[in-house]
Amino acid sequence: MPSSAEAGHPPAAAFFDLDKTIIAKSSTLAYGPSFYRNGLISRGDAVRSAVAQLLFSRHGASHDRMEQIRAQVSQLCRGWPAERVREIVARHLDELIVPYVYDEARALLDAHRAAGEDVIIVSTSGLEMVGPIGTLLGAALVIATRMEITEGCYTGQIDFYAYGPAKAERVRELAGERGYRLADCSAYSDSITDLPMLEAVGHPHAVNPDRALRRVAQLRGWPVLAFSALPPARPAARQ
Repeated sequence: MPSSAEAGHPPAAAFFDLDKTIIAKSSTLAYGPSFYRNGLISRGDAVRSAVAQLLFSRHGASHDRMEQIRAQVSQLCRGWPAERVREIVARHLDELIVPYVYDEARALLDAHRAAGEDVIIVSTSGLEMVGPIGTLLGAALVIATRMEITEGCYTGQIDFYAYGPAKAERVRELAGERGYRLADCSAYSDSITDLPMLEAVGHPHAVNPDRALRRVAQLRGWPVLAFSALPPARPAARQ
């Protein structure tokens, strides 16, 4: 099917948050066990990551919780070799991410692509994690948090934090760069922290929304979507 640009219409895009919108967990916290097994974090850090993942899955993440995660990740990753992180993420993608992609989200991604629209993942998680997930899901590109890297290692500083208003600002910049008419674009998220991004497009959608976003969506008449279906569990590989 020709893209909207090829058909003579301004190009459009669909912007998707990642955690609890496309996948049923936190992409950042998902790698805690792998980072532990590979010697990047301590056992205590791995346990705290698992507890945080459980809380996130059940309750989502408030602004305060997101700030806490940001501070913890920045401190933990200081000195990690960036290439080592990329290798761990790529090696465990099928194990830690693929089984948690909502079937409804995958169908929606496919539908937007079939309509000739670019699919863009916009996530607060790090680029080293979000990039491979975007490739896996056929995203045209991703917007993600970028950590500062010096001499191949993370410094613990953040070059770009893809969160809240910064997500919306980057969406607008991207629309200008690629010629998207934002009134024709869609956005999907579960969290009230993404309200600026949802307000930036003509077709906002709340997916598995937290209480605050559900209230806003109902007041404004935005579609509220419930994603829950996950792929069938695959048999564990024999050792």
